[in-house]
Parts: sequence; structure tokens; C-alpha cells
Amino acid sequence: MNRERSGGDTVAAGIWNKEKENFSRGKGISRKIFLQLEKPTEEDSRSYQQRILDGLKGKNIDSRMTIRTMGKLYPLCDQAEWEITVSLAWDGVQWWIVDAEAGDTTAFHYGYAVDMGSTTVAVQLWNCETGECLWEADSYSRQISYGTDILTRIFYCKDDPDKRKELQKASIDTILDILKEIEKNTGIGPEQCIQMVIAGNTTMIHFLLDMDAFCVFSTPYAVRADCPGFFGGTELGIPVKGFLYCYPGKSNYLGGDIISGVAAMGLHKSEEIQVFFDIGTNGEIVIGNKEFLLCGAGAAGPALEGGSVRTGMRACEGAVDRVTIQDGKVCCHVIGGETAKGICGSGIIELLSELFLHGWINFLGKLQPEKSSLIRTMDGLPALEYAPGLYFWQEDIDEFIKTKAAASTMVEYMFRESGLSLDKVSRFYVAGAFGKHVNKEAAITIGMYPDMDRERLVSAGNASLAGAGMLLMDKSMLNDLDEILDKMVYIQFGAVEDFLHMMVAAQAIPHTDMERYPTVRKKLAEIEEKNKGA
Repeated sequence: MNRERSGGDTVAAGIWNKEKENFSRGKGISRKIFLQLEKPTEEDSRSYQQRILDGLKGKNIDSRMTIRTMGKLYPLCDQAEWEITVSLAWDGVQWWIVDAEAGDTTAFHYGYAVDMGSTTVAVQLWNCETGECLWEADSYSRQISYGTDILTRIFYCKDDPDKRKELQKASIDTILDILKEIEKNTGIGPEQCIQMVIAGNTTMIHFLLDMDAFCVFSTPYAVRADCPGFFGGTELGIPVKGFLYCYPGKSNYLGGDIISGVAAMGLHKSEEIQVFFDIGTNGEIVIGNKEFLLCGAGAAGPALEGGSVRTGMRACEGAVDRVTIQDGKVCCHVIGGETAKGICGSGIIELLSELFLHGWINFLGKLQPEKSSLIRTMDGLPALEYAPGLYFWQEDIDEFIKTKAAASTMVEYMFRESGLSLDKVSRFYVAGAFGKHVNKEAAITIGMYPDMDRERLVSAGNASLAGAGMLLMDKSMLNDLDEILDKMVYIQFGAVEDFLHMMVAAQAIPHTDMERYPTVRKKLAEIEEKNKGA
């Protein structure tokens, strides 16, 4: 999938649009500076290198120069009559001059933001001079061939350097594939970009940097590295001029993608209590404000992104993303308007919601064949034909309910642990590529989201990607990350004694305790009354 600008209607995009009002050039982790320098003379025989360093000092910038850049200075500076543009990259400690070009090329100042998900990888190309996102593209991760769930991948390469290299190559090749797609559409390739910011969970960053990730899964959960920081892009074979920066993580299951999202949403600066909930293959939740940040994480499963559904797919052309049941028929909206090829996460949630409200599945999610001729036995198993030739199987429903139960239980437990109630929350942000498109009412109906004031339940979009882009534009965010990490108190859901018991209760639709879902109960009563009248 690619598009000129992503997420214009999401909170993450809206926050950056607001931040752009205060956006000023030269505040990011890369810079392009136009210099008009004096030519060497016998009276002033400073080196080419020193003239540039002195020129930057005159602009209050101390820097060092890469060997590659030194090699370009002659004959470049002479031919340009000493009017040149230098590219600067921040490495966490100092500025490096990573390129020099003839003339004023400051308008051509680019960088990348990356959200490295375990299922989907998304990349944005930014004009760092104007603060504009020029293009976004995403792709399924090449790592999926090693396992749809991240644990399978961890075991695959455990204590095997060669297999670990395979996972690393899959990570890098996925990014390079997307960069080629972006270049095809914009004419701008990685060699024209200075910096790249990557936000990903702890395991995906371990894979990217060729580190054994078994520590993420096994006690004592001391990961190999949780703050990789800046390193040369060419070290990984990603040919940006400067550096790659990986967002820091808090723990084994709460990684840089969540820190990036929290930074983007500004929870650490909020006076009011807010919730940040990212749903994907893993589920992570943060509750707090500028005084405290309580966080937790656990596995949710690939079902939300179509990964464990037989006809599941990501949200691209051919995917069913909206579903209603009208007059006994399943009506599907297909992205691109063509023939349906499968169903994505948002479509699955609406399908389950409609099936439940119309009685085609019971509160345990079991298909009721007597309710519709579209429910039939296929290969010895119950299945619903939701589109011509496409089936949603009972095992698909069962898997999805487990995933929604995990997500719901994470929220329930964190509120119990914090001693807070939903009415104390000013904003409940649902983040992730999945949360960007989901229908709130449908998600509440099946019990994935809490039953709360809809105005306070906000889709944040891909906040991880937004945070990566914002840091690309604003170097001062690096200080915010230290503040966020210091405030965070982490809870390991796997260590919670009654977590599985709570999950079992959440595997009903919407929940075994219907008192928690008054609007769903009301909706069911209205449908029942309507059916009586008919």
C-alpha cells in the first residue's frame, strides 16, 4: 500500500499538524546548511575541511567530518566556487558532516520514519526542511515466512547465528523493498536521505540488529540491548547518508514502538489521566499523565491483522473492511471496489459484531446454522460464506475471540492495578495500524474496547510511526524519551496470577459480565423488541 500522505484524519497526524505551527527548520536530527566560503589564498591556506568546520562554527554548530565527505571536497568546492551545502547528521553526541553538494540544496532535505511491526512494516518519507510527509508505504514483513507469531521466530533462530542472520536479512530486505516503492513514486531514494528513525518492539529490534532474542521470552527477561541509539545505516546495508536511530524500549515486551507512541500522544505531559492502548500482534497499554505512567504488555496474536484467519489479509485492495447484515444477507465493502479476496482486521470485527447482534453466533461465538443458509459445513467444520467463495470458519472466530479476550483483559487488569475507573480518563487512545480503521461500536459490541463515552475513545492511528516522524523533525524529543522511561512502572502480564482466569471470563461476547456493557445490552434489547414487532 502507498499513498501521498497517511492518516490525515487520525489523532497522531493531527498532533503533528498542530506541532507544525511551532515547527522551525534546523531543529531535527538532521540538517542541511548552505555555506558561502572564502577561497583559499596564500595568506589564508586553511584546509578545505577546516574552512567548512569554521563556517559551521560561525553558525554555532560544532561538527566532525566523515572520510567519505572529505574525499568529495576536491574538486567539488572549487567547481562550486565555494558555495556548497553540507548535510549534518546527529549521532546522539555530536554533529557529523556526512555529505557536501554544490550550490544551495537545502530544499532537498529528506529522512525516513519507520514503524517495524512484527506483521507489517510501514515507512514514511519526510521533507525535513518543511516538515511535510511526502509519501507512505507499507508491506507485510518478510519475517512472516519464519512464523506468523513472533515466538516461533524466536525459537527458530535461538542459539543459531546463521538463522539469526536470516531474520536480520528479512528485516532489512523488507525495509529496502518499501524504500524502492517510495522511490518509484517520488523519485527520492535512500542515498538522498540523511537519517532514519525506527520504532519497533524489543524482539523486532533484536532481529534487526542481529541479536539473539530468546531473552525476550525467557527469565530473567534481561534483554541484550534496550537502547541501541544511533548507528551507521551502512552497517546494516541501508544506504542513508547518516545514521539510523532506534527508539529505546522499557522492557522485554514493551518496546520502542510504544515509547514512540506515548511520546507522540504526549501522555507524559498531560495534566489529565490518559490511556494509550496499542493493539497488534502484541498488546501494550500505558495509563497515566505527567505524574506517573503505569504500563504493561502481553501477546495478543496475529488475528487482528488477519494473520491467523484462513482468508485474512492486510487492509489493501481486495480486502473486506466493512460488513453489515441486511435482510439476511452479508453486505461487504471491499477496498478498491473490486472482487473480495479476503478480510482484514476491521472487517473481521464488524463481521463478528453483526453476527452476534443478529444471533448468527451465540455469546460464546459459536455459529448457529439454523439462523442462515450462509452458515454451512465445509471440510467437516462450520463456516460462514461472507462473500462469494470466501468463508469465515468457526476456528477463525475462536482464534479471534481469544485475541480480543487478551486485549480486553489487559485493559481490565491495568485499571484494577491503578485503582482508576474509566470515568477518570480524559482520552482512551487506541493505536496501531489496526486501531486506525476499526469501528468503535463494533469493537465495543464484541468486548474488545470498554463500554465508555465514545467521544473519549479515540483512534490514534499508527502512533508509533507518528512518533518516529516527530523525532526526525525535533531533536529535543530525545530528552522526552528519558523522562518517559524514568516515569514508567512496568507490569509483566505473564506474571499475573489470575490473568488467565480473567481472560476466560472475557472470551464471551462481549463479556460474561454483561453489566460492564450496558450499551450493548440495550442494543440487544432494541433488536429483540424490533424482531417481536416484525
